[in-house]
Amino acid sequence: MTVRAFFQAAKVEGFQPPYDTIHLKIFYPAQISRRKVQTNREIPVDLEKAPFPVVIFFNGINCDAQQYQWLAVKLAERGLVVILFNWIAEAIPGIISLTPGVDFEKEKPTIYRTVPTASALPTLLAKVEQLQSEGILAGMLDLQRIILGGHSAGGRVAIENADPHFFPQVAASFSYGSHTMGTLLLGYEAGTILPLPDSVPLLLIGGTCDGVIANNSDRYGITPGNATAPVIRTFQEAITGGRNDSYLVLLDGANHFSIVDPLDSTLDTPLLDFPATQPQESFRLLMGEIISLFIDTHVRHQPEASQSLEQLLNTANPLIKSFERK
Repeated sequence: MTVRAFFQAAKVEGFQPPYDTIHLKIFYPAQISRRKVQTNREIPVDLEKAPFPVVIFFNGINCDAQQYQWLAVKLAERGLVVILFNWIAEAIPGIISLTPGVDFEKEKPTIYRTVPTASALPTLLAKVEQLQSEGILAGMLDLQRIILGGHSAGGRVAIENADPHFFPQVAASFSYGSHTMGTLLLGYEAGTILPLPDSVPLLLIGGTCDGVIANNSDRYGITPGNATAPVIRTFQEAITGGRNDSYLVLLDGANHFSIVDPLDSTLDTPLLDFPATQPQESFRLLMGEIISLFIDTHVRHQPEASQSLEQLLNTANPLIKSFERK
């Protein structure tokens, strides 16, 4: 399947210029005509799998959306519309960065779970509705099957806000390198795991060589150096499960940035990471397949995808350290 993309921009309420604008790149399944394609013209949509579920992907802090294009293309090839975005804002006072739109004030103990923590999500959902009403994707989107995904802090935004109480159109969520430990600076006791909505299918993926998680342990008051404990505890303690649609997959030798391509070595965060022990491309191929099959199983309800996902996760694989489901 051919994948094409186009750009959009949107304003975020409550933010002052110049930090009030999100820039989006929207990927969709396309149908190349046999006739000569004219430049600067949008390529028609491939109608075979319409209406399309929509994936909104939240980047990690200071991770450019372009670094996740490989995943957006793979998911669009499966018949999904995928939205990546860049938002430069003052997410932390005095620090300008690329942000997934996490509202730290809403994560404080007295507020958490009473309101959404995703400051960009209402704007992004409004943009999805606009795309449904005008332009090349008009009438082609399934507005009741929206999937939230993300990496690192963006993954936390995704899984925290996959709550039908606030956003009834959200059908599932997934994350890589993310957890829900409460930071000491926000007033949480050491080692606190914050609860998740636990209302829709959930996929948590982590890496055993995640140096960013291991080296930020002091923020949460836990023993330093453990790359997977916060992710494992999030799966064990933040959700009850019971529907058999929540997954924890740990990749053996993957680090915090195994999901990005290419790695931006000009920024500081990669310096905290541990080296991956296997080629990053191998991890990305596996992650892309797991995420695709998870969506096909629990959002698109394809029986053959469910069988493929079970086989993939239960077959011995040197890249999979462990797998749990509840």
